[in-house]
Formats: sequence, C-alpha cells, structure tokens
Amino acid sequence: MDDDRDEIHRLVLAYCRAVDRLQYDDIRAVYARDGIDHHTGFDGTADEYVAWLRRVLPMLGGTMHIVGNHLAEVDGDRAVAETYGTAVHWGSPADEPALNFTTGFRYVDRLVREDGRWVVAERFAVREWTRSDAGLRRDAEAAGPRGSRDREDPVYRLLDELSP
Repeated sequence: MDDDRDEIHRLVLAYCRAVDRLQYDDIRAVYARDGIDHHTGFDGTADEYVAWLRRVLPMLGGTMHIVGNHLAEVDGDRAVAETYGTAVHWGSPADEPALNFTTGFRYVDRLVREDGRWVVAERFAVREWTRSDAGLRRDAEAAGPRGSRDREDPVYRLLDELSP
C-alpha cells in the first residue's frame, strides 16, 4: 500500500512538472481515459482540460507549482488523495493582476488503477486563496540558469542523460 501511495504522490508531482514545462501530453497522461477536471474557470473532461490549458498557459510567462501536504487513502484499485500546494503565475505586463498572482490550492483527487497504473479519474482543484503579485516581480539579479517552458529546460537535459 505504501508503494501505491508513493506512486500517487509521484503522479501529482509529474502533473505539476508537466504544467510548469507546458508538456501537454504528460498532463493528459495523468488522467484516466474518461477523466474529469474541475478547475477555477474550467469544468469538463481531461481532453477538454488539456485543450483549455493549451489556450490559457501560453498567455503566462510561467508557472511554478509547489506541493506540500499529501495524503492518499487506498482501497484496492481505487484511491482518494488530497494534496496541498501553492502555485505562482507570472506574465507580462508585470503589473497585470490576472497574469501575476499566487494561489493556495488543494488537489482533491479520485484515482483509479487503469492499465496497471494510477491515474486521476476526477480532480477538484480547490482554490483556497489568491494573492495578487502585480507589480512585485523583478528581473534576475545576475546571470545564471533559467527555466524554460519546453524540452530545453535543464531538467530534461539531465533526464536525457539517464537513458540513451
């Protein structure tokens, strides 16, 4: 059962990376074939959700999802998980509140084992609070590694070194 909980936790982390790096196929892979998502501003199937993200996420300069508390209750091939997190969103212009905000959320997930792996059958992305960060973002203070919202991000270069 601890292996199941670990796999479910890793699924949540994979989702966050996929959103932050704009890896839409990886986002879709988190959901069951008939998965459903309920987000602020969206309610529908996983396929519709990914299509919505393809329209919404490019309007932002970036996102960073930070996961905290995570509990998963497993019952055979079904589970419920609750994951607390914070998501930072930024865009241009930097003083636009709709593009520059931080939100506290909980992913409340109903999961199923499908084709031998855990997937989200239904997700409630519960927004607990939102804070405007408009006008607060600043440029980096010195040269150094920067994130990229594609396969050019440093994490993929290192992951690619793991296997040929």
